[in-house]
Amino acid sequence: MPRSPEPGGRVAVVTGAARGLGAALARLLAARGVRVALLGREHATLAAVAVTLPTESHVVEVDVTDDTAMEAAAGEVARTLGAPSVVIANAGVAEGGPFESSDPATWRRVVEVNLVGSAVTARSFLPGLRATRGYFLQVASTAAFGAAPMMSAYCASKAGAEAFARSLRAEVAHLGVDVGVAYLHWTDTDMVRDVDRHAVLRELRGHMPAPARRVYPVDRVASWLVRGVERRRASVYAPPWLRLAQAGRPFFPAAVDLLSRRELPRLLREHSFEQTGLLGTGGLIEEALLDRPAGRGVFRPGRG
Repeated sequence: MPRSPEPGGRVAVVTGAARGLGAALARLLAARGVRVALLGREHATLAAVAVTLPTESHVVEVDVTDDTAMEAAAGEVARTLGAPSVVIANAGVAEGGPFESSDPATWRRVVEVNLVGSAVTARSFLPGLRATRGYFLQVASTAAFGAAPMMSAYCASKAGAEAFARSLRAEVAHLGVDVGVAYLHWTDTDMVRDVDRHAVLRELRGHMPAPARRVYPVDRVASWLVRGVERRRASVYAPPWLRLAQAGRPFFPAAVDLLSRRELPRLLREHSFEQTGLLGTGGLIEEALLDRPAGRGVFRPGRG
């Protein structure tokens, strides 16, 4: 794990920790003796995850795109658990559909959460990471190097998040802070399951080569990421074979163009494809909370 004087001093922050990958990361980190701060938009769901952890934890209901609220959250985590040695920018949302007819507010929200929210997370917790000479992990996606049609906001935001993290890594390396990018493929979360409810998106995935369309269990993906955290990797691949795909990055745009030109006209003739809205249970919650300021500072005493 990151440089820390003793196991009991390790603190990790996980955003988007209410369910799916974020909750799995919190559980695995806590199983390794790490105290965990769980950040997200749903206090009750975060608290339900927290009570299952074997180490001290702290819940903060917060919108990761809110600079002021995130700064306050970072201060609260530091006072309650201590300075973080690991921060995982995992919070993310997605939507699908043709760009031309996309809802501007929904499209913008995907970019705000996935890219701006990651930057706000880094800015808020960098003072603590400097103090511990810690590690920041940006959760990205194969969408960062293999942009797909009908997912323009998600692909743009993940490519931006990758570029942001690479820039930040070069900027803070001399301070002893390491920054990594996690490249995730299809992971069995409610967001990906929601993708498969839409015929066009489901069939586009079905035209990928067999290894590339496989969906991986969330706990397995979390274990790959935690191993990357333990080794302070610059790049973390989930599944590990994705590192081989990096070599193919220059060829992906041409392959996607070819597939899209061949298959999209047929799919759009055969299936009506309305905008998906924000995908998954987290997306539904996000939409419900868009007009409601997120609470913060909610404290649940941890169990040591």
